[in-house]
Amino acid sequence: MSTSKETGNRPVPLLDVPRSNLPLRGEFQEAIMQVCDSGQFLFGPDCRKLEESVAAWCGADHAIGCASGSDALLIALMAEEIGPGDEVIMPSFTFFATASAAWRLGARPVFVDIDPVSFNISPAAIRDAITPATRAIIPVHLFGQCAEMPEIMAIARQHELLVIEDAAQAIGASVAGEPAGSWGDIGCLSFYPTKNLGGFGDGGIMVTQDHLRAERLRLYATHGMKPRYEHHVVGINSRLDSIQAAALNVKIKHLPEANRLRQQNADRYQELFEQAGIDHQVVLPASGETMEHVWNQFTIRVPGQRDALATHLGERQIGHAIYYPIPLHQQACFQVEGESLPSLPETEKACKEVLSLPIFPELIDDELQQVVSSIGDFFAQQQRSAA
Repeated sequence: MSTSKETGNRPVPLLDVPRSNLPLRGEFQEAIMQVCDSGQFLFGPDCRKLEESVAAWCGADHAIGCASGSDALLIALMAEEIGPGDEVIMPSFTFFATASAAWRLGARPVFVDIDPVSFNISPAAIRDAITPATRAIIPVHLFGQCAEMPEIMAIARQHELLVIEDAAQAIGASVAGEPAGSWGDIGCLSFYPTKNLGGFGDGGIMVTQDHLRAERLRLYATHGMKPRYEHHVVGINSRLDSIQAAALNVKIKHLPEANRLRQQNADRYQELFEQAGIDHQVVLPASGETMEHVWNQFTIRVPGQRDALATHLGERQIGHAIYYPIPLHQQACFQVEGESLPSLPETEKACKEVLSLPIFPELIDDELQQVVSSIGDFFAQQQRSAA
């Protein structure tokens, strides 16, 4: 574990993007100035280099850059002609973009429940939700751990369904030795600054093994235009610019070490919670036996006291977040008049209990101790109040 001077009771941020980027400042400046000098701000060599690197990371033959992870999901569905009358199975316990992509195209998001340990979509729930209208499944690799892809793919192939992986939080994760993004027909990643591989703004990428599918994805990401001013489909304008790609080409070289440090921090949390004797007061996150977890988030459960603990941490300037407080099936924008809400008990329970703690690579041991100590203080206060 990294060491530094005592932090005392200084604030511990949930994320510290400047701290992560500062050691690479010189590399960023050089890479960005090369783009500025070249004038190739779109479709330049930096974009091609990043696509090749991400394809390798994901065990894919092709990668296609786009403007965001949200656009990656949207373009993937557009390229597969998902639209009105189609159903797309997905978890309700995920970020809004997973569902909005399908909804925007007139398809129906079919929200299903999650596994309570991994927080990922339940394969059994997928199987129960399939109807003649089902066209696709979007498993989300939440918090940096893959969904149960071997079982999900078996279900998809049995029913001839598309699989579009939402791997926005999971570059470098794997299941059974196969990387996130390599399992389905299309994998979608995000380069939002808070991701394990985060850029200087929005950015995304799509990966696939299929050459013709890759060409179609690239077509839809560039107005459906090929060659110039000839439009074969109505696409959108979604391009990953060369400055973002240049910055990401710097960061991807350091991604293995960054992911290793996230794992180290997760292991240290486990030790500290046990040493503090409060590992029974919360439910700590777990990795599946065949899973390579990359810890985009370290998410604990706090049954019955999550909000009180969050308030306590906030008063002590300890970074934390709730991902996600309201499940998608309960969001007003996805309500359909005359239809009752599905019953997703594990999803609804998770939304009331989850709390994410700082896990970024540059955390020092004193900060991790301060987080756990503050949580220990909370439970000690609860015991005194109950006495």
